[in-house]
Amino acid sequence: MQVILLERVAKLGQMGDIVTVKDGYARNFLLPQKKALWASDANIKQFESEKAQLEARNLETKKEADALAEKLNGQQFVLIRQASDAGSLYGSVTTRDAAEAATEGGFSLERRQVALTAPIKELGLHKVAVQLHPEVEAEIELNVARSTEEAELQAQGINVVDQAAEEEAQAELEIAELFEDIGAAELDELETAGVEGEEADEAPEVAEEEAPSEDEES
Repeated sequence: MQVILLERVAKLGQMGDIVTVKDGYARNFLLPQKKALWASDANIKQFESEKAQLEARNLETKKEADALAEKLNGQQFVLIRQASDAGSLYGSVTTRDAAEAATEGGFSLERRQVALTAPIKELGLHKVAVQLHPEVEAEIELNVARSTEEAELQAQGINVVDQAAEEEAQAELEIAELFEDIGAAELDELETAGVEGEEADEAPEVAEEEAPSEDEES
């Protein structure tokens, strides 16, 4: 199907270009999103008559998008989610979640503006592109954590999963060392008790040897 673009479409063309696309792409995306018109003679004439207005409107919306991009670019938004000790989410973070987090943070975004190639399924910091205008893109960061405390650590560049694993390993090492110390102490006690027992057994023999005989007494 041939369509005439009403705005710039990435990897497809600029406003006013007549391009050939698959029927499904046109019917499911370009036409309903008003990014293009079916390239009939009537629609081409209509576009030519409204081209100046469309270009002026596009320029105005681009200026607005540029202003928003300056404020939005680099912003970080926290999403609290449940996850395993290994950092795998029980669920995922989607474009809707990202848009809602940004909106709660004071930036009005729609899920279709969030360019998330696949759902996020791990804790951590994730950079996500946001398409504010066909010619304007910003980048935000999603801080996906199990708590606000973990989110603060991640914002400082600390990997909470690695940190938890290190703390667990350190705790196991300390427990092992504690048991080694206890074992060594018990062994020392047993050795000490054994020495004392041997000394106690030897004491009567010494006493018998030192005791005088009846003849010597008389």
